[in-house]
Amino acid sequence: MSLNWQTLPTRLGVFKANCRGLACLLVFTVSVCGSAPGMCPAACICASDIVSCTNKNLTRVPGNLYKCMKRLDLSYNRIGILEPEWVPVLSEKLNTLIVNHNSISSISIGSFSTTPNLKYLDLSSNSLKTLGSPVFQELKELEVLLLYNNQITLIESLAFGGLYKLQKLYLSYNLVSHFPLDLYVGKHKLTDLVLLDVSFNHIQTMPVQRLSAVPAKQLSGIYLHGNPFYCDCVLYSMLVFWYQRHFSSVVDFKNEYSCLLQTDLRGHNKLPLLHDNAMNCSESTVNSSFQAFGFIHDAQVGDRLIVHCDSRMSDTGTQFVWVSPDNRLLEPDRDTDNFKVFPNGSLEITDAQLENSGLYSCIAINKKRLLNETIEVRINVSNFTVNRSHAHEAFNTAFTTLAACVASIILVLLYLYLTPCPCQCKAKKKKRKLNQSSAHPSILNSALPQELPADEKKASTGKRVVFLEPVHEPKQSQNGKVKLFPTDSVITESILKTTRTKSDSDSVNSVFSDTPFMPPA
Repeated sequence: MSLNWQTLPTRLGVFKANCRGLACLLVFTVSVCGSAPGMCPAACICASDIVSCTNKNLTRVPGNLYKCMKRLDLSYNRIGILEPEWVPVLSEKLNTLIVNHNSISSISIGSFSTTPNLKYLDLSSNSLKTLGSPVFQELKELEVLLLYNNQITLIESLAFGGLYKLQKLYLSYNLVSHFPLDLYVGKHKLTDLVLLDVSFNHIQTMPVQRLSAVPAKQLSGIYLHGNPFYCDCVLYSMLVFWYQRHFSSVVDFKNEYSCLLQTDLRGHNKLPLLHDNAMNCSESTVNSSFQAFGFIHDAQVGDRLIVHCDSRMSDTGTQFVWVSPDNRLLEPDRDTDNFKVFPNGSLEITDAQLENSGLYSCIAINKKRLLNETIEVRINVSNFTVNRSHAHEAFNTAFTTLAACVASIILVLLYLYLTPCPCQCKAKKKKRKLNQSSAHPSILNSALPQELPADEKKASTGKRVVFLEPVHEPKQSQNGKVKLFPTDSVITESILKTTRTKSDSDSVNSVFSDTPFMPPA
């Protein structure tokens, strides 16, 4: 059997063949794939443009690979380090490389210089700990990168620099503690990234305010479930907003979102984030987050307001229409009162009025993909002059209340510290000092009284009244009994002198008088 081929167009030019049997077929195969160094490696299985070298205990890539292969599977081997030219053959047609379940611990710069046209790279289930920058810069065409189930703790800001066509990045089941915000903001952001899976890592907080500027096309593909978040009302508001937008990353994994109280660092009590009444967040906090994400817009009377329709379907062929609160249909290139809809879906309100407040609905329709999406936006229009007068009244009321409180405090302090002491208070203090300077309360004074005037002697009976107070001297010999007559060492305190202006012999009003007591005859 013979094959007579006239001419064969090849990459090397026009190949004229006039050969027989299998020899001609071998020459044709070599000319199409380009001087391949060998056929299929002994440790691999080859099928057309697919080479499978799985579970062969390989520590390096075989050297005699097809240059025309499009898929290379090296999973379940013992490859440890990715160095420059670790794939020894320049494989410009290779678009899928699978190296999962190996022992890869580091990736050097230039490791993918021999595989520049990869679109799918699987490095999952390895031992990667850090991602330096930039280790994937040669992969300009890469669209899907799998790095889940590693031990990654640190991702440098430029680790994914140059991957401008990357659409899906899987980083779940690692040890990442910070959200990779550089993928969405900054000069090295990846605008085509529509899926980022960082679930089941060690992320505790989220940069909610900075994520509010990211388009919904990218936000809808961020998977955060399974992380030990701290309970935070701002994070709760963001997830509620995503849930209301029907993002599959939240709707499909609603029960996987939980949070920890900052006082419970050991994580004994986890609270569900997306269950009703689980988070006691104020309405103002939730509304402020909704406002940051473009769900609520505020304007004053007379302002010009532009509201964007942040739809996940932002590709060409998508049409947009708006529905006003009074159910009027607002379409592009058709002005209605003070409303105008642009082809990109943005709604313009010129000279906003109070009656323009309400809930607006943006409907995105893609007829080619047979998809549609509805986004609801609330617009609040208020009167600045009315609000300013109310604010002025509230300020006056608050100032008056504060002034009254300050005056009350001053009066109380004056009463407590500046009130003069009454005369009785001074007398009591003086008496207390006298009592303290005396050793005993009172004793008899042995001194004779002074002579009275002559006119008072007649009216007086000559009796003197002395009041004695008992002196307590708790000694062992007296057992605490009262001693009526003090010794000479006792100091005299006071003698009360009294005179009688009228004699009354029928009654005895004195005790220990110095005159004898005579019974009546």
